[in-house]
Amino acid sequence: MSAPADTRRRINANPGLADRLFLIGARGSGALVLAVMLAVGGFLAFKGLTALKVGGLPFFTTADWQPDGRRGNFGIAAVLIGTVLVGLVAVSFALPMALGMALYISEYAPQRIKQTLISLVDLMAAVPSVIYGLWGFFFLEQYMTGLARWLSTYFGWIPLFTVTGVDPHDPLAPVATYTSSTFIAGTVVAFMITPIMCSVMREVFGQAPPGEREGSYALGSTRWGMIRTVVLPYGRGGIIGGTMLGLGRALGETITVYMIISMVFQVQPHILQSGASTVSALIALHYGDSSDFGISALMAAGLALFLMTLAVNFAASAVVARSRSGAST
Repeated sequence: MSAPADTRRRINANPGLADRLFLIGARGSGALVLAVMLAVGGFLAFKGLTALKVGGLPFFTTADWQPDGRRGNFGIAAVLIGTVLVGLVAVSFALPMALGMALYISEYAPQRIKQTLISLVDLMAAVPSVIYGLWGFFFLEQYMTGLARWLSTYFGWIPLFTVTGVDPHDPLAPVATYTSSTFIAGTVVAFMITPIMCSVMREVFGQAPPGEREGSYALGSTRWGMIRTVVLPYGRGGIIGGTMLGLGRALGETITVYMIISMVFQVQPHILQSGASTVSALIALHYGDSSDFGISALMAAGLALFLMTLAVNFAASAVVARSRSGAST
């Protein structure tokens, strides 16, 4: 006789009241986050629609900012480029610091001080932006100008490190040429985004499979060999995702950048030279004295920054989700 055919049994799960309430709360929280994001984007789009209609496509290619002038010449080309440059400088400094701190805390730090180090790093994220701005303006800037002069002297052949108008080899060149620059602002912002980058990387490194760690040691690897062959490949998604999350934070930083840079409304690709611009600093500078149309133009600039930051954060989430460490969670 032939065996009876296998049939699927329907599983009837009957979650309790607590599970149902938790599910409703979780779905409600997710829907609330999406609703807030849509509300922010819709508000910026509604307020900036007037300026976008008048500016048109040149709004994204014009460097000047005179929305209340007779000619109405305004655009975000300069501030967008400045925003990206400040973010890239910040990430360039923050990535090695965050990676080194995360590896030390997760792999090298003694157990008795590990929690203290984690608390200290997390405490950096709680420091107000204005404190970082004051520290950068009154303390760090005087030391960074020497480094900026050295970079322009020996690496001035790179367009990014070129300083126009002065001879970097001249010892009497004014120091003010190297102050209030993209380089200094990005360096200060780097200290602000390091904690979030370090936190993401540290969490991912801590999830590396113990079996693979032990197998690496069993094959004769040193601790660095184990980190290089197990921890870093496993945490690649966390490194990329944490870096992009830090970049998203750097793009929107306002007070710190506003206190350090000297605003210029022109495309300024020389990061060591005085003068820079960002979208957030533009809004902070002109919001109080703008007309209704000027406010609309600022809202349009804020919408561009919002969309750019949103794209960076979504890209970071996608990278983490597609990584091995993200798939395990």
